[in-house]
Amino acid sequence: MTPITISVATCTFNGEEFLDAQLESIAAQARLPEELVVCDDGSSDRTIEILHRYAQRVPFPVRIEINPTNLGSTKNFEKCISLCRGDIVALADQDDVWYSHKLRKLEEVFQNDNALVAAFSDADVIDHDSRQLGLRLWASFGLHRANQEKFANGRALEVLSNHPVVTGATLAFRRERFDAMRPIPPKQFHDAWIVFLLAACGRFEPIPEPLMQYRRHERQQVGPGASSMRLSAQIAEVMKRGRRRRLEESETFQQLYDVLTERPGSFPHAKVAMKEIEGKLAHLARRAHLARPGVARIVGVLHETVTGAYWRYSNGWKSAAKDLIFP
Repeated sequence: MTPITISVATCTFNGEEFLDAQLESIAAQARLPEELVVCDDGSSDRTIEILHRYAQRVPFPVRIEINPTNLGSTKNFEKCISLCRGDIVALADQDDVWYSHKLRKLEEVFQNDNALVAAFSDADVIDHDSRQLGLRLWASFGLHRANQEKFANGRALEVLSNHPVVTGATLAFRRERFDAMRPIPPKQFHDAWIVFLLAACGRFEPIPEPLMQYRRHERQQVGPGASSMRLSAQIAEVMKRGRRRRLEESETFQQLYDVLTERPGSFPHAKVAMKEIEGKLAHLARRAHLARPGVARIVGVLHETVTGAYWRYSNGWKSAAKDLIFP
């Protein structure tokens, strides 16, 4: 087998509460990384102190970059990945915990297939206090067996044109593919952007076993909730949120399309990816321009139902029902 090198890319921002646990889980890997690259986005807590103390005692290089100005999550991850030197980049969030065999498993799957572009795993979901919630990450994201098989069989783009199901914290990919994906638009989620373009490069390996613990924070909303809103206000909020989401999706896929158009040589499956995007954008446009409530609107919804577009590019019956109920 050809030896490979692995970089771990971590972005931090005021992460002192959980950072120690994540760093210790990286140090405890059965297969250590060749380097850990950390980009801090202007932490004001003890994060930097924790990182420097850690770097002095682990047996692998730790490169710590402190941004002079806050870049935001997307641009910070873009910077961090660009600094990595390994053949493979494994992304790590500051608040998760890795199982000790994670990097060894990733090394194995990439060594077994030189054409493999990316791999991602399932994860056990934990809460703020590190208690197991009895939930797997893939199930919570809707990545069921049929979609797992599509990923394994080279049809990841079909899944990703519906909705993003790969969490960056579980992702590893070949570093050589990354430069063609830059720059990442600041408003985009870095992981969704990278994952879609990786799928335009080649095959993914879905690893069904959990290789880490994914921390779900407990966040309580303060202030008036939905239950205190008038029904009319709730309906208006659902309508506004639905339109906003479709607009954001359209913008994202249009920007991805532009990258594929500009750099087709960097993405072997660019034509397939562009066809998927064209279908997605057409579906979103038809939903956005449905007629006012009445027969014509029902006909439009039926068309997207009969053609399967709601299932192919949206959330099936849920999306169809929303389009019928909320003009």
